[in-house]
Amino acid sequence: MDKPPPPAAPPLTRLQHWHKTRRMTALLLTLWMLTGFCAAFFARELAGLSVFGWPLSFYLAAQGASLVYLGIIAFYAWRMRRLDRAAATPQEPSA
Repeated sequence: MDKPPPPAAPPLTRLQHWHKTRRMTALLLTLWMLTGFCAAFFARELAGLSVFGWPLSFYLAAQGASLVYLGIIAFYAWRMRRLDRAAATPQEPSA
């Protein structure tokens, strides 16, 4: 037996959409700030560890932080697309 598709959720109001967007943006900006701050703040402690002859702090600053930033951008784009679709109202065909 095939199950009927679940009923579509009602579209988000502008206020709900704006609230969710601001909350997500604040969380992602906090993650961005912590990533940049921690890579610089703990660089001296991480310099004692080496990977292939280079200090670990070099790898975190050059590669790790960049990958986190790329992940933040990808998550933001994916989530905003879902939020925008949830808030979209069906367009009436113009006569």
